[in-house]
Amino acid sequence: MNYKLEGTPNSPVLIFSNSLGSTMDMWEELVPYLLPYFRVLRYDTRGHGGSPVTTEPYTIEQLGQDVIDLMDHLSIEKAFFCGLSMGGLIGQWLGIHRPERFYKIVLSNTGAKIGDDERWNTRISTISEHGMESIVDASIDRWFTDNFKATNPERVAQTHEMFLSSPVLGYSNCCAAIRDADFREDLSKLTVKTLVITGDQDLVTNVEHAEFLVNQIQDAELKILPARHLAATELPEEYSEALIDFFVGESTFERGMHVRRTVLGNAHVDRANSKINELNGDFQEFISNYAWGEIWTRPGLSKPNRSLITLAMLIALNREAEFKMHVKAAFNNGVSLDEIKEVIMQASLYCGLPAANEALHKTEEVLKEIIGG
Repeated sequence: MNYKLEGTPNSPVLIFSNSLGSTMDMWEELVPYLLPYFRVLRYDTRGHGGSPVTTEPYTIEQLGQDVIDLMDHLSIEKAFFCGLSMGGLIGQWLGIHRPERFYKIVLSNTGAKIGDDERWNTRISTISEHGMESIVDASIDRWFTDNFKATNPERVAQTHEMFLSSPVLGYSNCCAAIRDADFREDLSKLTVKTLVITGDQDLVTNVEHAEFLVNQIQDAELKILPARHLAATELPEEYSEALIDFFVGESTFERGMHVRRTVLGNAHVDRANSKINELNGDFQEFISNYAWGEIWTRPGLSKPNRSLITLAMLIALNREAEFKMHVKAAFNNGVSLDEIKEVIMQASLYCGLPAANEALHKTEEVLKEIIGG
């Protein structure tokens, strides 16, 4: 299974599952918005991209089990999940059959039953005889609005090439999986909290399909975006915002507390919260909102880079306690000991040797605490 895992080790995992005819690259624009909150795991569905093409027609059960096997391989006990179109069918199978492995699920631009046998059998026959070129233009028209195609020609061209790169056999076998998938009678068994996303101009899985999902799933809500079928590619910022709202929370405070926990660790945040009183309560709320909810969530810098910058500034300011706290945070953010050493060496030039020497001693203290713990 071809996959890419990005993000800091102390963050929860968000798994993306692509649509038919797409690779993990369809999610590319979303990743910077989501990395402040999650480790982002993207993979190529069987028969697509860099994942193997096996000869037998696939089933959604098989494609869903591929996700579970990948999670087991990466030692991911539980994750958030977002699947679009075919990925949404995979998400339904996972939510029904493996609910214990997921915190929340997003089913995007999908349906409980997509198309009929004639539609999928005709498509399989067409590409088997004439290749992917025979359906690419019609697929792109279904995927994107006319306005998006006019204003984003480069992204449309990339998607066009991505579609053409799909192996005919892999695509056909996934068509068979979609053809045979029907969750209309099983959705009441899906107990994981679910968000259903669709586009108001989606020609493949329309608002009616989305409303059916919401009405049948025990705990589900609906989000409609001004887009066609590949809503995530067409509206990456708005789509990311919908995911963060659902997975993390809509308020700056909720988002800040989520990021604060991923950076500083649950134990540290729990201790700080347990000590909230009339004197420091406003300050604790301020840092959760402003520092963690507004600054650390910005997509322009990675969390490891923010840690390194923070350490350098704390050396300059001689803030020993904060420096030690952020050394631990840096490790949570995936920063290596060698990188911390280089920050201290750089600080020795611009902050002075005594400041750098103190930073080395404080780093050693943190290492002893970690090893001792």
